[in-house]
Amino acid sequence: MTMPVRRHRGGAVQERPLGWARDPLTEFDQLLGEMSGLIESTVGGVAPAVAWTPLADVTESDDAFHVEIELPGVKSKDIDVEANGQELVVTGEIKEKERKGVLRRSTRRTGAFEYRLRLPGEVDTEKINAQMSDGVLTITVPKAEVAKPRHVEISETSESTESSG
Repeated sequence: MTMPVRRHRGGAVQERPLGWARDPLTEFDQLLGEMSGLIESTVGGVAPAVAWTPLADVTESDDAFHVEIELPGVKSKDIDVEANGQELVVTGEIKEKERKGVLRRSTRRTGAFEYRLRLPGEVDTEKINAQMSDGVLTITVPKAEVAKPRHVEISETSESTESSG
């Protein structure tokens, strides 16, 4: 049986079964390194830092939209919340901590983040409320009066009043 062959730069050949990886994270890091090298060679210089998107939940009630964004370790002064029409934009930065000793591994995200959300209905931007508690930013965006569901009463008319006219 012939084994698939993977060729690396410099002509080195490595044989191994297809789909088998010693450490998928290592291969992913190599792929990211190659991609960033390609971007640097195309754009020239160092590629600009790209903002990442934090994890969030969006729920809707009868009178408002509720957005919960996970931002552990972020101070409220480092967060900016803007509303423009139906769009909600949350931006900020998680600053890297100054560490003593040798950092062996880090999986926490640092740097600029951005969360954008286009809400499906009209909102009242004047009454938006944002609170930070236990690393979760909770934003309440009230619906505009026009967008709120309205119960319409059905009145009954008797047939005698309609036919007499």
